[in-house]
Amino acid sequence: MTGKDDLCYLSASEALARFKARKLSPVELMKALIARAEAVQPKINAFTFTYFDQALDKARAAEARYMKTDGRVRPLEGIPFAVKDEAYIKGWPTSSASLISKDKIAETTSPEIERMLKAGVIVHARTATPEFSCLGQTWSRRWGVTRNPWNTDKTPGGSSGGSAASLAAGTTTIASGSDIGGSIRIPASCCGVVGFKAPYGRIPQDPPFNLDVYCHSGGLARTVADMALIQNTMAGPHPHDIATIRPKLRIPPVDSLGSIKGWKVAYSVDLGYAEVDKDVAKNTRDAVAAFKVLGATVEEVDLGWDLSVLATAMNHLNHIFGAAIGQNLREHRYEMTSYARKWSEAAQLSTPADFFASLVGAGAMYRTLGPILDAHDVFICPTTALSAVRADLDPTKEEVTINDKPVDSVLGWVLTYPFNVMSRCPVMSVPSGFDREGVPTGIQIVGRTYDDVRVFRAAAAYERAKPWLSPKARPWIDTSGRKGKARA
Repeated sequence: MTGKDDLCYLSASEALARFKARKLSPVELMKALIARAEAVQPKINAFTFTYFDQALDKARAAEARYMKTDGRVRPLEGIPFAVKDEAYIKGWPTSSASLISKDKIAETTSPEIERMLKAGVIVHARTATPEFSCLGQTWSRRWGVTRNPWNTDKTPGGSSGGSAASLAAGTTTIASGSDIGGSIRIPASCCGVVGFKAPYGRIPQDPPFNLDVYCHSGGLARTVADMALIQNTMAGPHPHDIATIRPKLRIPPVDSLGSIKGWKVAYSVDLGYAEVDKDVAKNTRDAVAAFKVLGATVEEVDLGWDLSVLATAMNHLNHIFGAAIGQNLREHRYEMTSYARKWSEAAQLSTPADFFASLVGAGAMYRTLGPILDAHDVFICPTTALSAVRADLDPTKEEVTINDKPVDSVLGWVLTYPFNVMSRCPVMSVPSGFDREGVPTGIQIVGRTYDDVRVFRAAAAYERAKPWLSPKARPWIDTSGRKGKARA
């Protein structure tokens, strides 16, 4: 792909530099993305609502600002931004991928999105999610199946699957997401992009989930530098969110963060309990080897975790997230997608004792992870145990296997949820390679509590050593309407 397609994979950082040098117009970039979206949307189904005409009008206004000589442009002026169809934009529809809320119009704008808009981004589309964002895949009765641009038989992950698929397919420059069990990091891994789960309280959120320590708003991007742009825009205390922390932390320019020579890096391929696909394991070890080449000392560690980690996470998620979804069960049972209905039913059985057990479990987990992080600069593990499951797999009816062994059909193929339990740890997912079916894999870089900068420094060093953004690292998407793999 060359020419206009190259613009579709331009980083936000590079686009801003070209805008300011008047070597690229926001209109030119937006037109390229819209043309790309119109070509691939029937195959990928990453978008729900689109606002192309409105976006072009705003791109023209951004172009005019760049043409002025007073230099008064906003930090992200003219950058195309796809917003997950879960966050609110006042006066715009927000479906949450549900037939129940298909006509809902937002009365407010979510604080993290409001900050992005004030910084000058242009929203040209809303991105697909599973219903109520409660699955690690992206399909629903409301919007159908969203597919992975690298292999359309596979899921792009979830719940921010449309955002990651859009980035991989070249139909947005940056995108928003949210993460309550891995919903930013799972799709980042499946689609070969970057996703960051900030520590709890770093980014403001809408109530009541701003008070759920598992829940994190954030973004997805194609580079670590772009992820820093998003983080620096969204983060900081907010008068409507009591959980946001002071003072605001700003990520320095990633090029200034320096090397990781002399660092100590801990890693685990399976977290001590997970069944991990052989390609995922190999790519993780290759990534760890890259850290060693960068001058770090690497050490495989035993967290002492077991399958009770899954029970710890589910006890919390069922009691809060499941209860929120379950409010729809009595009146709307038959409108709900199968997995949302099943989760709602399971949540009805949750007890205060179960929730208390999740707190006890979290304490036990950190009792082993904490000392490891204290003795090392970062901890590394795979993002998912399997590159991706089938795009339309229904976990309420079908089994998931890894290495011919059955695992939990909802969370058994991902390794993100333990770090929602460890909610104050910053975690970034970055690409680690591809599996035998051409699907990307990823690693998680886990930092000490609230030590975001160290995670960005590690990710930036790794990106320089093993760059993933190049013309050769783009999916070929068959736009002929045929089914099957997207890669040639």
